[in-house]
Amino acid sequence: MAVTGLSAVVLLSSSALLPAAHAGAGAAGPARPAAPPPRPVTEGEALTAAHLDTIRGNPSQARDFFLRMPKGGDLHNHLSGAVRTEYLVELAAEDGLCIDTSTMTAVTPPCGSGTRPAADARTDRAFHDAIVRAWSMQDFPADGNGHDHFFDTFGKFGEVTWRHRGKLLAEVADDVAKQNQFYLETLVTPASEGAKQLAAEVGWDADLARLHEKLTAGGKLDRLVTEARKETDDSDAEFRAAARCDTDSPRPACRIPVRWISQVSRGSAPERVFTQMALGMRLAERDARFVAVNLVQPEDAEVALRDYSLQMRMLEYLRGVYPQAHVTLHAGELWPGLVKPADLAFHIREAVEVAGADRIGHGVDLVHEDDWQRTARTMAARETAVEVPFTSNAQILGVRGDDHPFETYRAYGVPVVLATDDPGVSRIDISHEYRYAADTYGLSYPELKDLARASLEYAFLPGASLWRGNPTRDGYRPVSACQDARPGAGRPGADCRRLLDASPKATAQWEQERAFQQFERTFRAGR
Repeated sequence: MAVTGLSAVVLLSSSALLPAAHAGAGAAGPARPAAPPPRPVTEGEALTAAHLDTIRGNPSQARDFFLRMPKGGDLHNHLSGAVRTEYLVELAAEDGLCIDTSTMTAVTPPCGSGTRPAADARTDRAFHDAIVRAWSMQDFPADGNGHDHFFDTFGKFGEVTWRHRGKLLAEVADDVAKQNQFYLETLVTPASEGAKQLAAEVGWDADLARLHEKLTAGGKLDRLVTEARKETDDSDAEFRAAARCDTDSPRPACRIPVRWISQVSRGSAPERVFTQMALGMRLAERDARFVAVNLVQPEDAEVALRDYSLQMRMLEYLRGVYPQAHVTLHAGELWPGLVKPADLAFHIREAVEVAGADRIGHGVDLVHEDDWQRTARTMAARETAVEVPFTSNAQILGVRGDDHPFETYRAYGVPVVLATDDPGVSRIDISHEYRYAADTYGLSYPELKDLARASLEYAFLPGASLWRGNPTRDGYRPVSACQDARPGAGRPGADCRRLLDASPKATAQWEQERAFQQFERTFRAGR
């Protein structure tokens, strides 16, 4: 996008930096669509890109650059796995929990044989560090089973995290603000026990319409919605107290817009999966704090594999009942050797074409699916974004570098957003993920900037976008109401102001553009 008022504009072809790791693979269909036209680059972007090129080999300067760079929002974030492990250990101590020393699992008191008070970690450094290693990927050996260790952590600290959703959010949102981000979507499981009980009461019925009728009969599902909203009210109150939002010294967390995504336990019985889906989608239509549903737990587990197509059909049905609810799905978090070849053939395709997912999480096994080029073209045409958490893909699946389909998605015009997944477990932050993208794939600053823009464009924030058309394909050009403004600079005109007042999404995008202007200005100082 050429920005009015900057004297120099250069052209950068977004395809010029795309390695062809997977772009030409497969016999079906064309190798890839035609490359997009060159993208205009402003003087500020060019100077910032030049600075990045000079510091790529300097760890401390690169770390500072990526920390300060505006980075949109985090759209793939599990709240329980996002919090610093050290904070979870401290919460366990505050709550008087115990640690089973054979498994390093937090359990309720009293602390009997084979357990120790979590509070011991405050004074016993070796004990503290052992808990951190068990609850995260800290010091995990490169040749170990990262998949199992990663997923096992959640059961070990689960007794801590369910108690303090508000405090956890205050910590995570603080980090989002520190990372120079502007929005957070985070995953939680609303009314978990109530949904489990309702599912058991109703039981399974292969006729999904009839099953939904049983859930809603007599106000059963509505009572569950009420329970989930009350639970969220309590979390909000805890968050505001922990973050000091109603005081004269609020924490940075208070300025971050947050939306919830309802988790569905894909490894559960079909009736429970359907109940959690229906609850999450009903919540998304009745409570503005909730925006979507997602399936969680290992995609390669026995029940998840067995019921995958059934669960996609469940979502297909429920999307007809709750058309305003969004769906983002963990799909294709698989790799050869982890599952049978047949299980690699269709997960992303069914998530897109059957469940109608708005976004896909991970999508790592893309090129191992049948007719994957068709799926990629469909995702590009529908603007079905893919959420890419590089570190967790490496830790869980061992997939990194050219084996990852990151550049294949980009070559096909699929919107790509970077995300953290479980930064507490992974021991990383979003700045790390952007730096990894720059170092591994040779991305320039303008390309990284557009990844940050994409994370707000494809967020489930309500309201119209600041950008027109398909920005992944056509570039980030302001809508007509703001076409005479320089997004983020100065005061918007009356029409643009009305858009910003009516749209939380456009407001977040405008705020990010202002941050980009300030960031890029620091590299013009010597001119």
